[in-house]
Parts: sequence; C-alpha cells; structure tokens
Amino acid sequence: MASSRTRTRGQWTRAAALGALSLAAALGLPACGEDEPDPPAAVAGSDGPVEGQGANPHIHEKGFADKGKEVFRFETFGNEGFWTDVVKLPAGLVAAKLTPVQALEAGLSVDVEALDAVTQKAVAAELATAGTKGPLLNDFATTVALLNANAVIGVVVKDSNGDGKIDVAGGDKVGMTCALCHGITDGSVANLPKGGSIGKRIDGPAVHNINVGAILAMANNTRALFPMAQLKNKEGKSIGRAPSDAGLTKASTEAEFDAYFSNPAFYPVGMFDDTVDGNGNPMHNTPMFRTDLAAPWGTAGELPKLDHFSNTVYTVLLDMTNLLTPGGKAFLHAAAGAGGDALAADYEAILKETGVPTGPFVKAAPSGKPGEPPNLLGIRVDNQKLLDLNAYLDSLPSPKGLAGDAAAIKRGREAFRGVAKCTTCHNVDQSKFVPPLIVEMKTIFPGDNPVVVGKRDPPAGPIVDTPGNTFDDKMIVINATLRGVPIRGAALPLLMDLARKPVFLHDNSVPTLEALLDPARGVMAPHPFYIDNAGTRADMVTFLKSLDDKSK
Repeated sequence: MASSRTRTRGQWTRAAALGALSLAAALGLPACGEDEPDPPAAVAGSDGPVEGQGANPHIHEKGFADKGKEVFRFETFGNEGFWTDVVKLPAGLVAAKLTPVQALEAGLSVDVEALDAVTQKAVAAELATAGTKGPLLNDFATTVALLNANAVIGVVVKDSNGDGKIDVAGGDKVGMTCALCHGITDGSVANLPKGGSIGKRIDGPAVHNINVGAILAMANNTRALFPMAQLKNKEGKSIGRAPSDAGLTKASTEAEFDAYFSNPAFYPVGMFDDTVDGNGNPMHNTPMFRTDLAAPWGTAGELPKLDHFSNTVYTVLLDMTNLLTPGGKAFLHAAAGAGGDALAADYEAILKETGVPTGPFVKAAPSGKPGEPPNLLGIRVDNQKLLDLNAYLDSLPSPKGLAGDAAAIKRGREAFRGVAKCTTCHNVDQSKFVPPLIVEMKTIFPGDNPVVVGKRDPPAGPIVDTPGNTFDDKMIVINATLRGVPIRGAALPLLMDLARKPVFLHDNSVPTLEALLDPARGVMAPHPFYIDNAGTRADMVTFLKSLDDKSK
C-alpha cells in the first residue's frame, strides 16, 4: 500500500537549474511515482537525503549466508546446457586452445585455493622464475586442469554425465555464475594490471578488467547471443555503440557476430550487455557487496528487490532460450511491442538454422504474470536459493576505502555536504541506505532530448532514444515502467570501492573521478554536477576514494 504521503510524479518533479556550472547550483528533486517513497529533502550542508515514510524497499527476505556463498560461486540452475550446447563456448575455447595467460589477459581470475597443493606450488614456482612466460601457464592443458578444479572464477564445470567426476575434456558441460562479473582475487599469486589475477577469492567487487565481449566471441555459435547484440530494425537502423547501419540481423554471419562482440569500441572491457532488447548497450559491471544498502535493482530501477534481480539474471541473461517460451515472448511483447515479437521470431529462426537445442535449460517454475516484476518471464528458479543469495550478498563487506590525506578527506567531506550539494541524492555515511529513488533522465542528463523510435501497448509509454549518446541507451526499452512507475531514469549507486574504478557513469563515458566533477564536461552532459575550484575537486576525489561501509 502506498504511503499517505506519496504523491504523483508530476507533483514531485522539479527541473534542475541548467545554467550553473557548479554543484552549488540548486538541483531538482528526483522524480517519484505513485507508489514511490517520498523524495529526499535537498538541504545544503546535510548528511544526506531525508527518507520518506513509504515502505522500505531495502528490506527483503533472507536465507542462509553460508548456503548463499555456494549459490553465488557455483550455482548455474542448469545454464551449462545453454552455454555448452547452444552458444558452444567450451568448444570455442578448445578450438582456440586458450591458455591460462590468455584467460588472465581477458580478465578472468583464478582461485588459488581451489587448486591442489602440488599445482599451487608449481604455479607459484613458475611465476617466481619466469613470470607469465613459463610453459605451465601457456599450455591449454593447464586451462583444462583449472576448469576441472572449478578454479576459474565464474566459470563452472558440472558433472553432466553423472560419473562423479569433473572433466571438461570428457564432455562435462560448462556454465556461468554471478561471480564471473562480481568476483576478484587478492592478487597474492599474480596480478595482471589490465587483466585478471591469481589469488584468494574476494566475492562482491565489480570485475573492471574482464573482456566479456571477447570471451563471448570465442564461442562457436555466437549467433545464439542474438538478443543481446546490437540489431537492425526493418529500416536498417540500430541503436548502440556501433554505427547505426552496422547493426546485426538474423542473416548476419558468425564472423560478423564475432566481430561485433570482440570490438572494444562496441563492447568495452569491464562491461556486460544485461538487456535482451536488441540495443547495443553494455553497462559497466557493478559491485555486489552490501546489497542490503541498495534498492531498487537494475540500472533503470526496473526491479524492486535483489532476489527479483537475481532471478532475472538466471532466467533471462544466462539462458536466453527462455525468451522463446510463452512467458518469454509475452515479456518481449510487453517490453518492446512489435519489435519484441520480431526479436523472438528472428531468434527462434537462428537457433533452428544453427541446429542447436532450443531449451530452455535453466530449471525454473511458473511464478507470476509474464512481463511484470517480480518475475519478468513468469518463471522463478529455486526461491530458497535466491533468498540464501540475498543473505550472502548482504553480508559481504565493502573493500576498504583508500587511505588519503586526512585534511583533504575532511575538506572533501565538507564540500560533499555543502558547496557541492551531493547530499541532495547521496549520503555522506555509506553505511546508510542508498535512497530508493529513480532520478528522472532530464535531471541526471539535462541534454536528454529523446525521439520516439517505437510504440508499446498502454500502459507502457513509447520507446524513446536520444540520438548520439550512450547514457540513455539502457533506458530506451528497459525502464521503471516495468514495475508500474512511469519514470525513465536511473537508480542511485553505491559510492564505495571507487579507488579501483577505472571509468565512471554506467556507460563508461567519463574517464576519471576528476573529470566527473570538472565543469569542462558542460552543463548538458550526463551528471553535470561540478566543482569549479580545482583544489576542492581534488579534495572531493580523495574523499570519495576513501569511502567504504564504515562511517567516515
């Protein structure tokens, strides 16, 4: 039930002041929908937004964290059938004879504690004498051994033939888990500066160096990833990082799909295209620690709870053949109208043409109405495991903030509270809840000037895009309307582990924290909230990099 104090989006929305070059300019309030909590109060010098009286979306059911650890690291719910038999990623890795060094260069990491003592010793000895040039780490046979030990983080081999052994060379299938994009190591054995590492697992931090696109391009049937590629419409145009006329179609060849996914200009390092909308909109990987502090979920705030988000990852992204079920087709139609219908038809044609199974493979049961949260395809994997995953991810501490000059941190904190007015939307203390709001696109991106590119059945609004930018691409189709909130915008992020982050904003459009706060980006740019004084900007950067889940 909505709070008696909730109001309509129109009552709450105010325009941001666009003429100022500084965050000292008054900001507009983030927009709220009918059932959203009240918006925060914009108070200069405050420690953060004042939460409304509505239901707190951060609170969700939890299971058992120790069981949730196993879900996060090793649970596939059967998606190994999709990745092995449909996408044929293992066959591609075999054909490429991928070595451990090449895997590390692609951003994959190795859990050293999963290896037996003999292998640990051999790897450490070779690294000490030959670095990454030695024979052991440049042999495909070692890659097979690492896979069989389930030591490659996020890549899991299952005993598919039931013989009690894990042997990828013997036909056992390979699946994917959440850890692929949200787990690193401490780098205690080896650490490639622009790649992966070998060491003890650390669950939760975003994997910034993983080249997901290049890894996907190694598959023998990359065409089976059709829904998450940049696709042309019937007029021959597409939306994404690739040129409009360079989009793919169901007639595009395997080589053309490989070229798209492996091109870092189209599919940058550290990013994953987590929507099946036919737009080329990879988003930067996000952290998955202290998930008890974050809500709603999805870049566009389309899912209210963590377990709903996790269920979507398992049932949609890690087994896209579910899109061809009645619930999957209903979801695509609700999300994109006739365009969604065409995507499903083309995808079905590709799978039949390539002669692969059409699934689905992920084990899920009917749940809810397709096209609506909490289960967008109307199916749900084992709910207890989702709740266990809640508990584990909620329990993960943030990485420790970067120690910096204490005086600079203090000055940066005061700028954050005062002149910059960051506390209109963000808390000073990162151990507090992230305000559960969706910031309307025009507030977070004043230059947003969308045009209609598609129609949808009411109550969903039209599909719109601002040409020539990537910031709004995630929100073209997937947005908060999926949960009945008529807003096109972005959810607020955690502000932790920023010292490791190599690029900023979800579309990688800003190269540094310093640049994010620099008025040289312009008043119409995404997140145009600036600090004029260079010294104060530097203090703010020092403060932001120091943040973790401990009160500062």
